[in-house]
Amino acid sequence: MFSKRSEQIELMDDLAFTGDEMRITLKELETINRWLGGNSATISGLNILISGNDTPTTIADIGCGRGDMLKLMAKWAQTKGLKLRLTGIDANRSIIDYAKENTIDYPEITYECLNIFSDDFQNKKYDIISCSLFAHHFTDQELVALLKTLHNQTKLGIVINDLHRHWLAFHFIKYVTAAFSGSRMIKNDAPLSVLRSFTRDDWSRILSLACVKNYSLAWKWAFRWQLIIRK
Repeated sequence: MFSKRSEQIELMDDLAFTGDEMRITLKELETINRWLGGNSATISGLNILISGNDTPTTIADIGCGRGDMLKLMAKWAQTKGLKLRLTGIDANRSIIDYAKENTIDYPEITYECLNIFSDDFQNKKYDIISCSLFAHHFTDQELVALLKTLHNQTKLGIVINDLHRHWLAFHFIKYVTAAFSGSRMIKNDAPLSVLRSFTRDDWSRILSLACVKNYSLAWKWAFRWQLIIRK
């Protein structure tokens, strides 16, 4: 069960994901990530890549959801005196509209409804691309292709924050969401996300196939991998 990545599709992968269920699910995901402290893996990664700036650093957050990570980036930048131009990318128009509502007080955040495998997205350039709890939605082959593209799109690097496939993480999130979640989708997708996620060997294999050599991979609480790819 835990020996290799699952390729079972999550309910959230449906681009018709919309309405009240979408809003409840994304709100619960934000609560879970904040409660478990996993968001810090992205912020600390940005802190490594950004040493300071006179002009705004451009960051694209792919699979941005309702913009919670972008909001955290904006708040972090304010405390550090950094200038950021933040762009949220998602292929689901309903999610983009919800994200705009959720981050209306942050003028440094904009959004684009794009498929990350489209030419429209892959022709864009950014200083940094971040990817939080999004990479596990793709197969190894898709990730290899994506990493090659993202590497060419960035000036400073890539920050990936994703789950560690581990039996303890699986059973913990399965029982917590069964007991406390009000979302059918969360109850299904949260444990499945762990099964679709990564061991260190998975990342080593994927990065080797993508010809990525200049990176650091660190385990973070709670059962997260912080992958920083430098240019």
